[in-house]
Amino acid sequence: MPDYDVLIVGGGPVGAALALALRDGGLAVGLLEARGPGVAQADPRPIALSHGSRLILERFGIWEALQPVTPIVRIHVSQRGGFGRVELDATEARLPALGYVLDYTRLAETLAQALDRAGACDYLTGAAVTGLASEPGAASVRFNRGGDVRRATARLVAVADGGAMAAVTEVRIRDYRQAAVIARVASGLPHRNVAFERFTPDGPLAVLPSAEALALVWTTAPEHAQRLCALPEAEFLQRLQHAFGQRLGAFTSAGARACFPLALRVATDIAAPRVVAVGNAAQMLHPVAGQGLNLGLRDAWELGGVTKECGRDEIGGPAMLAAYRARRRLDRGGGVWFTDALVRLFSNDIAPLRIARGLGLALLGAAPPAKDFVVRRMTFGARG
Repeated sequence: MPDYDVLIVGGGPVGAALALALRDGGLAVGLLEARGPGVAQADPRPIALSHGSRLILERFGIWEALQPVTPIVRIHVSQRGGFGRVELDATEARLPALGYVLDYTRLAETLAQALDRAGACDYLTGAAVTGLASEPGAASVRFNRGGDVRRATARLVAVADGGAMAAVTEVRIRDYRQAAVIARVASGLPHRNVAFERFTPDGPLAVLPSAEALALVWTTAPEHAQRLCALPEAEFLQRLQHAFGQRLGAFTSAGARACFPLALRVATDIAAPRVVAVGNAAQMLHPVAGQGLNLGLRDAWELGGVTKECGRDEIGGPAMLAAYRARRRLDRGGGVWFTDALVRLFSNDIAPLRIARGLGLALLGAAPPAKDFVVRRMTFGARG
């Protein structure tokens, strides 16, 4: 008999969310996290949770613990050097907010604390996975913990660690030849809970409201990103002003900067015998439109539902994995296509495309049903 019904590899937000989604199913659940106990998952990237993700976190009972978060009530989309713009509004979409900005680290820590309080699983920290194999009726995982090599078996192994994507299936990679510069900045005018997505020839530039300040995600060529990180603060702010414009007045300060390479990594199949991929192990997306983590949380919620709906002996079997594939196909495919298309369509300075983009933005802004369709898909996924 396997040690677990479900064994989760990776204790980040998606892995933790899956464990919480399974907690009321009467199942034996384990979670392997490579970080040691008490080691913070330091990550300076800001994240924008959709309202759909908020609903999932409310079901886990942790939304209040994440407060304060900064709501996004309007999103302003434009392109540098071209006409056309669109504004998406929460009131028009009949939502309390289009999204909520917080730090990745705080989300990860809050979910981990919720796991500890709930006793939702056998939570093994400091467990570095070294091997994964499918066996008749179960999958086995080898891991190193405290210098000891151990082995655990499960009816289903759910891989939520992006670094282990290749252990599940073949991976399709598209190198965007871009990197994201991350920083907290301040401006002369209040943000009024408006997020800005400005497309430039080098890549999208996002400015998100974050408490009283702003969270910057500036996509550009890798060499340029490195130079931006090394610039003195005054010169960095000058470059940012030129790229973004004056909608928030003058940028007045910038905190520490960090740089992350960007690529699309997609598992060609999210399931193999007794193994399934979720979150970054299934797809790693460009940060444009903020879809990656929200898609991963929906992966966890749906996998939790499919698992609890089937009998214990069916967990990890072909019928269950086929059902999960079917439930995620449209949402996952749409999220991957949407973000990839935005990057490829807007990250250039080809004149005919610039004109077509402007016309598209202008038409979208003048068509409320089309705007509502876009907002619903960004908020709730393809099934929204």
